[in-house]
Amino acid sequence: MPNLVIYNARLVDEHTDAFGAVLISNGKILSVFKTDLCTEESAVQLAEGVFASCDEPVELVDAKGLVLAPAFIDMHVHLRYPGQTQKEDLNSGLHATAAGGFGTIVAMPNTNPVVSSAELAHQIEKEAEQIGLTKVFQTVSITKDFGGKDVSHLNEIDRQTIPVITEDGHDVLSSSIMLEGMKIAGEKDVIVSCHSEDPELALKAKPYRAAALELMKKYNLSSWAADDEKSFMDCPVSVIDEIDNNLSAANRLLAIAEDSATYRNIQLAKEAGCHVHIAHCSTKNSIEMVRAAKKEIEQNQVRSAHFKVTCEVTPHHLALSGEEEPLIRALVNPPLRTEEDRLAVIEALRDGTADVISTDHAPHTADDKAAGSPGFSGAETAFAVCNTVLVKENGFTLSELSKLMSANPARILGLKKGLLEPGYDADLVILDTEKRWEVHGADFKSKGKATPFEDETLTGKVEELFIAGKRIDL
Repeated sequence: MPNLVIYNARLVDEHTDAFGAVLISNGKILSVFKTDLCTEESAVQLAEGVFASCDEPVELVDAKGLVLAPAFIDMHVHLRYPGQTQKEDLNSGLHATAAGGFGTIVAMPNTNPVVSSAELAHQIEKEAEQIGLTKVFQTVSITKDFGGKDVSHLNEIDRQTIPVITEDGHDVLSSSIMLEGMKIAGEKDVIVSCHSEDPELALKAKPYRAAALELMKKYNLSSWAADDEKSFMDCPVSVIDEIDNNLSAANRLLAIAEDSATYRNIQLAKEAGCHVHIAHCSTKNSIEMVRAAKKEIEQNQVRSAHFKVTCEVTPHHLALSGEEEPLIRALVNPPLRTEEDRLAVIEALRDGTADVISTDHAPHTADDKAAGSPGFSGAETAFAVCNTVLVKENGFTLSELSKLMSANPARILGLKKGLLEPGYDADLVILDTEKRWEVHGADFKSKGKATPFEDETLTGKVEELFIAGKRIDL
């Protein structure tokens, strides 16, 4: 592996925003130089001085004045592997996450079969490693095979190789079983990521969505808001109203489902003494619950020193509200919420209540989306959405965004990644933060083409990715 000098770069991480160069050796950051000397000549001199005694070749990379930042880390990705390769497979999923600038991802276990053993998780991680793109941490289900009753398989996992367990796709119905699983996780220092949604309330919402979907199918209306305008114009207003009323009824129930489950999961984690991670938090009420729990911990008002709460939000929930046409029909779980909820999500990112931005990349076939499968392909638009909405429109700095997409998830997972510092993994991304581009799902590397940002113009593009110092072909 050659030594690497990336120069003529705007260096950005949680603590840094300055011009300079990064020197890489053996897959690690060797040195970081903050300097305005950004010519090839100065880079050569730098390389000769640092690598004078090395026999390995030195490769120079001109960042052309663009941003050089730690690669992103996504704590919530659906690779659909094994068993659902018509939606996504390891190859397409890892090419999609690499194109999105992600050096590390955490894959969900709601596959076929469900990932309920360390053995299967490790097998998937090995297969992913052979592809040579984004690093994968494969989660294991909280209950065996999503059966909701047995957590004995958790005794075989360890934090080093499986840092996260989750029942994502739904929540564990039984509070006593969830508590039992959380206690095991607490003993092993494993994170419990919760899809906080009361399953019985979610069932109550299903008939409303089904009624809306039947009408949408009849009038050829999209379930990810990428409308054929003619179909929309040909649809009677009374039908649009009926669709929207049904979806609004479902969304009200699903908001209560999220809030009640968020409260339950935080209280169970407090009793179990474990680290609970609230996935895709999307309502103002749930965010307030996370904020209150963090305040309790900060003020040492909890019994267990091992109780910890972290929280993620998604790019689509911080960017979009789903109260009106056509986005009310952009089906995802949790649903796109009210504008009040969206603003609360942004405030949670601003004040530290929300720790990370995770994509919840959820690819589906076109047929599955037409049938109402919830979720979008989000890996390839994540940075652009966050840069556009947070940095360009809401005054966040690039350093703050890097913290949310790189440094914080690295800390939560216990990885030496996410910062431009010597000794850290050389997982790096070059970004053009001013490049404007139009989103077309058909161009995605992912097999899933559904995106609520179809035809939207976003600002910010991933130009290059390096994983362990190796340039990745995007």
